[in-house]
Amino acid sequence: MRRQKAVKIEKIDSLVNAKLNSKSKEDIPIIIKYKKNKKDKISSMSKNIKHKLPIVNSIACNMSLNDISILKDDPDVDYISYDNKVYTQLDIANKTIKTNIANKHNLTGKDITIAVIDTGLAPHLDLFRPNRRVLHFKDIVNNRSKLYDDNGHGSHVAGIIAGNGYSSKEKYKGIAPLSNLVVIKALDSSGSGSTSDIVSAIQWVIDNKDIYNIKILNLSLGTPISSNNSSPLKDSVDEAVRKGITVVCAAGNSGPSRGSILCPGNSSSVITVGAVDDNKTSEISDDTIANFSSRGPTREGLRKPDIVAPGVDIMSISNRNPSGYSSLSGTSMATPIITGTCALLYEKYGDLNPRTVKNMLMNNCSNIGFSQNEQGAGIIDLEKLLDGDYNKNYSAAYYDKDHEVDNKSYGYNFDKLLIIGLLILLLIWDI
Repeated sequence: MRRQKAVKIEKIDSLVNAKLNSKSKEDIPIIIKYKKNKKDKISSMSKNIKHKLPIVNSIACNMSLNDISILKDDPDVDYISYDNKVYTQLDIANKTIKTNIANKHNLTGKDITIAVIDTGLAPHLDLFRPNRRVLHFKDIVNNRSKLYDDNGHGSHVAGIIAGNGYSSKEKYKGIAPLSNLVVIKALDSSGSGSTSDIVSAIQWVIDNKDIYNIKILNLSLGTPISSNNSSPLKDSVDEAVRKGITVVCAAGNSGPSRGSILCPGNSSSVITVGAVDDNKTSEISDDTIANFSSRGPTREGLRKPDIVAPGVDIMSISNRNPSGYSSLSGTSMATPIITGTCALLYEKYGDLNPRTVKNMLMNNCSNIGFSQNEQGAGIIDLEKLLDGDYNKNYSAAYYDKDHEVDNKSYGYNFDKLLIIGLLILLLIWDI
């Protein structure tokens, strides 16, 4: 029997490969994934290490193309990826998802801690009066100790989650208005940052989750998916979920094209959130999927997003005025609505795991008439989710879609199979 030739697996992503082929002499930012116990060896190969990323067995550094060309053949190197840029994904909303039900049950997210990796946080009254609810601030970009937000995106996101409406007489109150925040600034004044900065921030969240009792991580950001789906960012959110943190990610603002979900929203383990335009009404009958909201499936064929929430003209706290507000749109704004909802679940039921939280959310949505690759399970409905003595230990068979594949991508169409089966029965009957 003829022996098949082994398939060579490329150890560099397409962008790094293109740089190598350009014959340039520049240094480029890369993330090197190494085999276990080989960190010291790989670290010694670069004098410009930016981050050590044990969460994904990697280091981030700048390296010359000549050195990369040599390194790619090292047996202790698993993969070399370009350190890509990651970007932000920019009252009626509360009525649309029925937050009054949370008020009825006196659910406010009290004592639940949420980590927000974003552009920072301005010291707004809605998070500091009557009590400060920001437990810690970590600045990866400029290494400052005092709270600040030189973009505004992170403050807006934080307000949607945890603002108590102090400056607006509760008109612009967040979903979990008594929850606590841990804020990590990993995006700069332009709203962008490197993949390694985000992975480093996620590493920090995992390392400090027990200190601050972090239950949920909000990631209103994203980056295009690499050509071979390999990503340290995706690996890091998967690890966060394995460590017991519920991770909520923006689907991205690359719609309406099919297959436009961004990373890390393409991970099967996270809760991926698309955006709805509620047309300034509390009724869902006129809700539509926002044109900008990214659509599934992922390259692996997973149906995404998992869920949708209002994301157009959402009012929240401003970074320019300690008592001011501003309006923004994007899946970035829909994502913290779901993050705040997760906080309500943790408050009500206590000991939950990320898988259970995801299934509970997806089984309590309202269908607004779009495909699953546009709306996921539908728009979250807090009345369904929070009313009654809800059994958190149910089996979520129908909406267990994170391992489902898209029918159009893989050709498995139940209707067609049913028709074929009926035709076979008819043929047998005639015989």
